[in-house]
Amino acid sequence: MTLPDHASVAKTALFELQAYMDVAEKNDSLYEEKNFDKRTDTIDFIGFHIVDQLEELLMKPAPTAKLILLKNRAEQLKSELDEVNSNLFQQLQENIRNGRYPGSEFRNLIREYFDFQVDQKVPTEEAAYDNLDLFVNGLLPFQLMPVQTKSLEPDMVYYQKTPARIVLELVEKSHFTKEDVFFDLGAGLGQTAILVHLITGIKVVGVEFEPAFCAYARNCADSLHLSDVSFINTDARHADYSEGTVFFMFTPFRGEILQEVLEILQKESRQRKIKIITYGPCTAEVAQQSWLHFENPNNNMYKLGFFRSIYPGNDSYDH
Repeated sequence: MTLPDHASVAKTALFELQAYMDVAEKNDSLYEEKNFDKRTDTIDFIGFHIVDQLEELLMKPAPTAKLILLKNRAEQLKSELDEVNSNLFQQLQENIRNGRYPGSEFRNLIREYFDFQVDQKVPTEEAAYDNLDLFVNGLLPFQLMPVQTKSLEPDMVYYQKTPARIVLELVEKSHFTKEDVFFDLGAGLGQTAILVHLITGIKVVGVEFEPAFCAYARNCADSLHLSDVSFINTDARHADYSEGTVFFMFTPFRGEILQEVLEILQKESRQRKIKIITYGPCTAEVAQQSWLHFENPNNNMYKLGFFRSIYPGNDSYDH
């Protein structure tokens, strides 16, 4: 059997890449703002597939003018599509500042760009990040992640952003009222807190241990003129939860710290009914609390856990 030589392989690759570019350049729908999902897929494909392959081919002896021209075309198209997204986000940010998307209007905005439905299937692994996360990131004025400045204690967990689809599912299933105050424990860069507020309009408080993360989150909320979104830079064991009715944890800590925080929330629950929503490994530990009712019992850490407080004379819960 005769194996194809390098020249033949390069020629075939060049033909396939050129065919893709010919189609993409003629696809006017990629320039329509509403087609963010498709446009982002195209940007990623060009950046991580076409340009990478062309750069490899250009490293071969005597690169042809066709390769150089095709690489220039790919970079030009990617730049144009990036510019469409940049303009889109600038406009959406301005609309948010001006209060153009109150509550359900923001939910409708997301549905204009994504066909989101709450998945009724039980996930078998952690929800993956996708273009919806990139869309939410683009709505926030700052993009570069700040450098962590404080060392974590042994039971504290390194920051990981909650997938946007999990946040949307959380909102869909929580039945918030306008009187609710949502606390995000381990708020990180603030995406979950800001997204919950934009979708529901309720007051939101993020609790974050890392000063640089908290400052970033505050700057995002302030830049978007979100007066009902605030962030507290403190250890979760020292925060004031007296306003809170709904508390969310994407496993920001475990072990003794988690138990201490749950004891604090237990005391709060004696004053009023509260909900706790969990995601990740902490769900199993929270489920062991006798003062909480697990509304959707499951053994899957990649499924949201919904809990409500129960006490004598407080054994029913109005949703």
